[in-house]
Amino acid sequence: MDLFFGIREPVSQAVARIIHRGCRAIPSNHKKVFITLFFIIFITVTGVGIVVPLLPIYAHDLGAAGIYVAMIFGAFSLSRAVFLPWFGTLSDKKGRKPFILAGLLTYMLVAIAFIWTTNVEGLIAIRFIQGAGSAMIMPVVQAYVGEISNVGTEGYAMGLFNLSMFLSLSLGPVMGGVIEQIWSLDAAFYCMSVLSALGAILCLIFLPPLSQEQIRINKRAPASLAVVIRDRELAGLVVFRYAYTACIGIIWCFMPLYAGKTFGLAGGKIGLLVTAGVFVSGLLQVPMGYAADRWNRKIMVIIGGILSAAGIVYPFWAASFLDLFAGVCLFGLGGGIAMPALTALAVIKGEQRQAMGSVMAILTSAHSLGMFTGSVMAGLAMDFFSLSYAFPCGSVVMAAGVLVFPILYRRR
Repeated sequence: MDLFFGIREPVSQAVARIIHRGCRAIPSNHKKVFITLFFIIFITVTGVGIVVPLLPIYAHDLGAAGIYVAMIFGAFSLSRAVFLPWFGTLSDKKGRKPFILAGLLTYMLVAIAFIWTTNVEGLIAIRFIQGAGSAMIMPVVQAYVGEISNVGTEGYAMGLFNLSMFLSLSLGPVMGGVIEQIWSLDAAFYCMSVLSALGAILCLIFLPPLSQEQIRINKRAPASLAVVIRDRELAGLVVFRYAYTACIGIIWCFMPLYAGKTFGLAGGKIGLLVTAGVFVSGLLQVPMGYAADRWNRKIMVIIGGILSAAGIVYPFWAASFLDLFAGVCLFGLGGGIAMPALTALAVIKGEQRQAMGSVMAILTSAHSLGMFTGSVMAGLAMDFFSLSYAFPCGSVVMAAGVLVFPILYRRR
């Protein structure tokens, strides 16, 4: 992989160069924190991405019907939705580092627990615990990044940070498929555990103590969770995020089954399908984050939503691997345009309310609920109609999110 968009440069050097330039959006005294958070998320989400595409097939081999496959994914999302507001609000009051560290350690233990599970009920329980661990990591890290970014560069800073998630999500499924084919499913779980442990070490060593965190330095009282929840503009962001991640739930939960059972694709190609949309979104995070600081963020969200709605319905008419690939890439294109603008709007809202953790937790709760209801909806479509009908259902939800978002988000 010597080429990076036509530039002869190793990928690792290209990513390092982007991070270095992107740190201009971060004050100099916070650059080390930003880089540490970037790599914590990259390492951890790579480990999770190795495992997630293999879980539907694993569950199906254990005899799980469509609704039980959905419950395995839904338990994770439901748990996150329950714990996110609590952990987000607590992190606004107590600090970020303890929650990030606890979540990483939970991920490490969960990966080992997967190996010893031999029934569907056990998978559901472990995924519920994993969701609680996730609730301590992602919104708290996003709040941390939002707090240390410069005013006026929220889109670029969040787009750069989102790059860590999208790169790792695109890398993880491919690695998972290869690891499963060469070694075993247990080897994939061990990889997740090791990577989570590495993230915990980075957190412990390189993140500053609580006394040096920005929320402690500012000494500002955050808005209550009740006040944040009633914010109408935030509701618009939540609705769109919910619709978008409902579609992600369909792709992540049922695209592996659809591609494997309908088209007979092997693990490597299945991993590539799950990866493709994420990879396209990841490539656009930095340029679209830059654009979000200069263009109309609301319009960018709407355009991205329309493209995502078209992408999620395309697999319904697929006749080959290339059709499936085109659909997930179009969906990824929409997400790449919309998400940097959406997260930039969330950072501004967090600053307004002086409750960055609560805002990011509520937005991530919408993500979790979307994943849960999207996977359940797809499971019901699979059991009562056919698996292919899950994708038009996702398109309807995405289109509704695009219509409701501008109605609620009518900022002057």
